[in-house]
Amino acid sequence: MEIIKNKQINETLYIEVLENGLKICIVPKETKKKYIIWGTNFGSNNNKFYAKNETTLSTVPDGIAHYLEHKLFEQKNGKNSLDVLTSLGADANAYTTNDHTAFLFETTKNFEEALDEFMDYVQNPYFTPENVEKERGIISQEIMMYDDYPDWKLYMNLMKSLYKKNEMNIDTAGSVESIKAIDEKLLYKIYDNFYTPENMVICYVGNDDPNEILSKIKSRIILRKSCSFARKYYNEEPKELARNYIEDNKNLSIPLICIGFKDNNYSKDIVKRDVAIDIIGNSIFGPCSDFYKRLYESGKITSDPYISHEFGASYGHVMIQTQTRYVDDFSVEVKKELEKYKSKKISDRDFERALKCEYGILVKSYNDPQSLGNMILTESIKNIKPFEYFDVFKTIDLDYVQQILTEIFDEKYMAISIVK
Repeated sequence: MEIIKNKQINETLYIEVLENGLKICIVPKETKKKYIIWGTNFGSNNNKFYAKNETTLSTVPDGIAHYLEHKLFEQKNGKNSLDVLTSLGADANAYTTNDHTAFLFETTKNFEEALDEFMDYVQNPYFTPENVEKERGIISQEIMMYDDYPDWKLYMNLMKSLYKKNEMNIDTAGSVESIKAIDEKLLYKIYDNFYTPENMVICYVGNDDPNEILSKIKSRIILRKSCSFARKYYNEEPKELARNYIEDNKNLSIPLICIGFKDNNYSKDIVKRDVAIDIIGNSIFGPCSDFYKRLYESGKITSDPYISHEFGASYGHVMIQTQTRYVDDFSVEVKKELEKYKSKKISDRDFERALKCEYGILVKSYNDPQSLGNMILTESIKNIKPFEYFDVFKTIDLDYVQQILTEIFDEKYMAISIVK
């Protein structure tokens, strides 16, 4: 077992790659909680791929990753594994993102019984025409429910503005129309091609001996190594935007606005880029910034501007979101502030303050077992090295941050989404 230590925060990560290719990550923590998450490198963006031993491109319906996530809980014995885990006192769940699907639970009791159920349902899919059809109505309702959420509509409209062909402009759950084409055969095809051990990662956080927890997980593994696995395919995305403005209406008392910037160099120095964007957001738009003070005191914002950076194998973008009655003024102020700092530059003082603040947020994320487990899984899926963020914080400087500010926050690649 590989042992990786970080002396800065006194944390140790144990990594074991089994003979079948499954990667297991273990972090010992002094906590009463035991948290485990099992993810596969397959998400909503992966609707095209070359299946095992096939040369023809396969295309599957939008939303199939999310559909499969739902269906894995249903077992041949008629039970739903989510209900079984809940009855054992475990807080269980699952989620689908653009680039991976994950199943998880957290508990303070009955861990081994919960682990039995957890390892069983992920490895034993049971799809029939009847149970697949039964789920269709449930997921259709979920899709329509999310379509009514102003925040989700704001986000998806922005994705459809930033990207012309990239799969980011597809709703994670698909559409009511697209999921009509999903059947048990397609679900088994996805499972057989992507729920393979070499495409999956298990992360465990808890107060246990790493060798003991590794042994417990290994004893419950039945997945066999595949001789080959599916190869993902992504649409080729042009640099330009699909559109630079989109507006929608919902039953809101105060409008929402999200300003997005498309990053066409998303695959370059992804961790360093991510840290630089966090520093930019904190320095220019954070609660200690002149921008925030000016807009808050003038009543032009009612909530803190939320800055986020999303990136993956085929996409990258930055978003600035807030709630305000002055959406036009806000977008003008954002553009003015960015241009000001491109020429004026971020001060050394603001850079150091933002650097320390973002470092503190990173350290704090290691305190919570669920946050830590999710972070390790996500970093593994995105091919980020363990503790790589800490190495970047040691080396990043203001010149690089200024370079990223100029490179990404370009009005030519800026789109605005508003929900009134």
